[in-house]
Amino acid sequence: MRPATDSFLASLRGSHTMATRCTLVAPGQTGVNPVGIPVPGVDLDGRLPPISGAVNVDMTADIQSTLDLTTRYPWPTKTTDPGTPYGQEIYVERGVEYGIGTRELVGLGYFRIDQIEQLRVPDGAIRITASDRMAMVRDCRPVTPVRFSASASVGAVIDFVVGEAVPNLVTVYPPEFDAYTILLGAEHILNDDRLKFLQELLASYGMYGYFDYAGRLQVKAVPDLTKTKPVWEINSGAKGVLVEMKRAISRAGVYNIVVARGEPIGELPPVQGIAQDDDPDSPTFVDGDFGAIATFYSSSFMTTVAQCEAAAAAKLAKVTGLPYQVSLGTIPNPALDGWDVVTVSYPGGSEVHVIDRITYGLAPEDSMGIDTRKSYLTRKAG
Repeated sequence: MRPATDSFLASLRGSHTMATRCTLVAPGQTGVNPVGIPVPGVDLDGRLPPISGAVNVDMTADIQSTLDLTTRYPWPTKTTDPGTPYGQEIYVERGVEYGIGTRELVGLGYFRIDQIEQLRVPDGAIRITASDRMAMVRDCRPVTPVRFSASASVGAVIDFVVGEAVPNLVTVYPPEFDAYTILLGAEHILNDDRLKFLQELLASYGMYGYFDYAGRLQVKAVPDLTKTKPVWEINSGAKGVLVEMKRAISRAGVYNIVVARGEPIGELPPVQGIAQDDDPDSPTFVDGDFGAIATFYSSSFMTTVAQCEAAAAAKLAKVTGLPYQVSLGTIPNPALDGWDVVTVSYPGGSEVHVIDRITYGLAPEDSMGIDTRKSYLTRKAG
């Protein structure tokens, strides 16, 4: 969950006024107070007035966050003008305006401008489509192979692979993952796919990476739903935030066994680790009626059984609960983030879910769309 005060969270459950701020910025900044690019005739601090749009987060996608914004500013005639797709970014915030005239904003992230189009020439609104900084990692493909020795640290490799694509990179690691003391253990070559290399390296340790609200590369472990406490309640009724809800149950694309195989480069022997759904109360219990459905994953980055087991457990965590998917419309809470665990309470039930996708509308009348999956379904006796 993104940082927000208790007053902010409490205000969402009552009458409040929504606030949005979109700031045009030069690339390479981090933090929640970037310096804006002056936009003559609009705002000297770089504020672009949002007419409509949304930030979309999808934890299952390579580029996890995208922006669609309709705004107004002078159509650029030079590559250096404000609002061109030549490296400039937009920092997006959403929050609330308190009755005392102050407001609290929560950052949704930095988005590189990918395309602009004017809906009506010459003075019509401009629609901007933009992507988070992982798109820079995807697009910056090496033109010559880069070789990393077995003695290189994981942290140093990540700094190089991502830092070549993202200027002034800041990376945040969890305390339990000391990336700068963990060695690759085998030689590796970065060929022409920087993003795939990064994803496979992180996955081999049960980790994933994304660019957060402050423009930093966050490296985290895939959350274990059985051990993670909910950070927010989405409820109906008095002081509730639930607007609408729909649900479905499907077995498409669901596995309950993950086999991770390490195929190191060189003379190291192949290794293997297995993770499976051993919870008898789970709908996908490996010895239950669902059946034993396996998926296989291999990587040259995995050199030990422990790595394989961690990677298998992380991949299994991504599909735990998938048979029961819920789509929610709620009063917007921009502090919520992908893979946050929430409680969903409605007439007749209360359940624990993990967030896979979020849509943060940028207009005052917009609700927030969330796609979740329940952590497990309790099996009824008999």
